[in-house]
Amino acid sequence: MEFALSEDQRMLQDSLKGVLSQSASLDQIRKIAVGDAGAVRALEAALEDFGLASLLLPEAAGGLGLGLLDACLVQEALGYHIAPSRFLASALAAVALADNPGLLGGDAKFGLAVTEMASRRDGAGLSLKAGKLSGTALLAISAEEATHLLAADAKGGLHVVDAAGAKAAPMQTIDRTRTFHAVTLSGVKVLSTAKANDRFLAAARLLVAADTLGAAQAMIDKAVAYAAERQQFGRVIGSFQAVKHMCAEMAAKLEPGRALIWHAAHALDIGDAEGPVMANLAKAYLAEAGTFIARTATEVHGGMGFTDLVGLHYWFKRIGVNRQLFGSPEQARQTAAQLQGLVA
Repeated sequence: MEFALSEDQRMLQDSLKGVLSQSASLDQIRKIAVGDAGAVRALEAALEDFGLASLLLPEAAGGLGLGLLDACLVQEALGYHIAPSRFLASALAAVALADNPGLLGGDAKFGLAVTEMASRRDGAGLSLKAGKLSGTALLAISAEEATHLLAADAKGGLHVVDAAGAKAAPMQTIDRTRTFHAVTLSGVKVLSTAKANDRFLAAARLLVAADTLGAAQAMIDKAVAYAAERQQFGRVIGSFQAVKHMCAEMAAKLEPGRALIWHAAHALDIGDAEGPVMANLAKAYLAEAGTFIARTATEVHGGMGFTDLVGLHYWFKRIGVNRQLFGSPEQARQTAAQLQGLVA
């Protein structure tokens, strides 16, 4: 049996890559990284015209009703071009509110404040009391200009609140291609509640793994292209056995991650109990493979790999933040073991 993408899925990814190659070029990413609001708006407009926000929305909410495998293909393309996007927050809101899609349609824009599901710092976290949320959620995603927030409380509940009642303060990370916020709520009324089940956390980790897959593939492609044109001792460096081995090892490391993501996404889409386990293993594998590829691709570039002229650091730092986002590799493996009943 052949397990491959359908023609529609390939067209979806290819079409999105075409849009991103124009709207998320390295020059545009540099502008976004220094806070150029115009560059951010131009990219958002291009993705809105593409219809990205509606891909995972159920048909009842005016969307296309596509699945997590399609979402992973989209997130991979976004990671390849290190493009900031509301897609991750929108996709996870669609997963959380699958049984209550009424809040998803129209002009709703979701922010995501669920980082504390995986880890929590002292003094942070949200608590639910009498139907209202209070506290501070760190590393919230897409909180700027959001109309609604999907927030996790300390007991694992997922809640939707009106973003107008939240105060968002920017948080600086090494990844300047995306903006994270510390979101503070003070007695904000909950509009809807959904249980944060295994599928939700699995979907969150899987989409981050897909983002890393795209970013790592971009770093491999850049390393191979550089090795084919950079000359040393009168020969292109790609002709040296050591460089060949570095590029081949990067490709060999990445390919199992692609298979893991496709398998996990398909299993989650059809409701297979194996889905959450495979999604967590995909997150763990891609986090470590991505780190290896980021380091090795930089080494292939030599000293040029550390310059802004090449811009590798944008992909390197994106992979670094993805490694910890929604849980470290160790946490993802622990969750996979718990789901299989191997540990308490």
